[in-house]
Amino acid sequence: MDRRDFLKRTSTSVGALMLPIYGNAVAAEVLATQADKAMRKTLADTALNAATKAGATYADVRIGRYLRQFVITRETRVENVVNTESTGIGIRVIVNGTWGFAATSDLSPDAIAKAAQQAAAIAKANSKFQTAPVQLAPTKGLGEVSWATPIKKNAMEVPIKDKVELLMAVNNAALKAGADYINSMMFLVNEQKYFASTDNSYVDQDIHRIWTPMQITAIDKKSGKFRTRSEMSAPMGMGYEYLDAKPSGKLKLPGGVIGYTNSYDMVEDAVAGAKQARAKLTARSVKPGKYDLVLDPSHLWLTIHESVGHPLELDRVLGYEANYAGTSFATLDKWKQKDFKYGSPAVTLFADKIQPTTLGAVGYDDEGVTTKRWDLVKDGMLVNYQAIRDQAYIIGEKESQGCCYADSWQSVQFQRMANVSLAPGKAKLGVEEMIKDVENGIYIIGDGSFSIDQQRYNAQFGGQLFYEIKDGKITEQIEDVAYQMRTPEFWGACAAICDDSDYRFGGSFFDGKGQPSQVSAVSHGSSTTRFNGINVINTARSLG
Repeated sequence: MDRRDFLKRTSTSVGALMLPIYGNAVAAEVLATQADKAMRKTLADTALNAATKAGATYADVRIGRYLRQFVITRETRVENVVNTESTGIGIRVIVNGTWGFAATSDLSPDAIAKAAQQAAAIAKANSKFQTAPVQLAPTKGLGEVSWATPIKKNAMEVPIKDKVELLMAVNNAALKAGADYINSMMFLVNEQKYFASTDNSYVDQDIHRIWTPMQITAIDKKSGKFRTRSEMSAPMGMGYEYLDAKPSGKLKLPGGVIGYTNSYDMVEDAVAGAKQARAKLTARSVKPGKYDLVLDPSHLWLTIHESVGHPLELDRVLGYEANYAGTSFATLDKWKQKDFKYGSPAVTLFADKIQPTTLGAVGYDDEGVTTKRWDLVKDGMLVNYQAIRDQAYIIGEKESQGCCYADSWQSVQFQRMANVSLAPGKAKLGVEEMIKDVENGIYIIGDGSFSIDQQRYNAQFGGQLFYEIKDGKITEQIEDVAYQMRTPEFWGACAAICDDSDYRFGGSFFDGKGQPSQVSAVSHGSSTTRFNGINVINTARSLG
């Protein structure tokens, strides 16, 4: 089944989620199997030898087995269950100082050698137009190494029956609690990736991710007015244990909202979501003006993603990435001046691919570089970008930062956003204590619609739930809220950040970039954060 057929047969709003449905439909049992490691090393050596003989001065090979499961329900019925597998090999080479790439799903030695030769031929053809040779930052040969997501329960091994029963319980609970409609879904990913290069690296990785989105709708039958509330969970780099709800994985927040950390109770969230969606129907519309905003991590992750993660990707800064969502205002001249204020002194934003349970957590990137953490903004100042092996020299780095990724064996790897997060505050501060200092503000929970310009400078963000704050207390739930921002001014207005006891993740399973487009999974962590004097508009009025 291809993507188009899948979307035609699924009557929910799945199309908006950019689902990368590709590969062959398989039985669910196939998803619980592992690729043969010894065979992959033999195939990788075949590719590397063929590439070298064809003139490559450098070559790397990615043998990937990508497994996905989608379980999609609506109210009392199952809409679709899809299991897919995609396996193949991608070969990247440098010949005459120029990149070449080719891929094949035929894993016979002859087909692999032919693909390596094709990659070399493409590089030779491209070299006629190359103005400067590729400069690769050195990386140490790793030998044979492996890494795996530290899961406790492989979601692919859980019977579909159990998954359907959970989603049906979620739907039933929401309907009983006042919802008129509900879509609940489960998306599971297992990437079995093998990387090899002429640097003498052989890297075997087994990566797992899970996401359980839902959308709950409440309708006023008299007026026809409706309101929705989406899940308060985050997609995570975990196994099925994420859905084994535990009290330690919950945080009770102001407004009767529950935050989730290392576990998620879908049924509990569905009940709360139904009640909150219905409360939206009678909530007062916000009065436009300047407010102090208290932003929950379930909301702030998207603002970080769009106003920090993307503009500090070095290929955007350099203009290499422009057509897909623009370039960046944070140009090299700002970084070189060494005193460009990206935010207030309270703001330290860092990139990493190592934080446990995050979507981007891996041991090694798709260039065989060991992953790490590094600062992008330190105490409010712009200090670095995100760069891979052929970009590192541009910003004076001696090694790649380990943020190279491809979403498939048939896609060429390129610079992708790492997990980009806001460091928690150093002083002890909880959410209720933060709110006590706010005289006229709004507490925003959950991500919503957004708009941002082509340089990631001017933006507007909505959310899921909004609560008015008056004289240090939450007074009522309100509606129709969106705030406007200019990136440096917004982060410059950051006045306080809760401590690490409130630190939580949000993220995107399908972050798009590139042409042809690829998707990647990325998390963004933060604690609840206050921004003073931010302009808020009324979205109902702005729509006329």
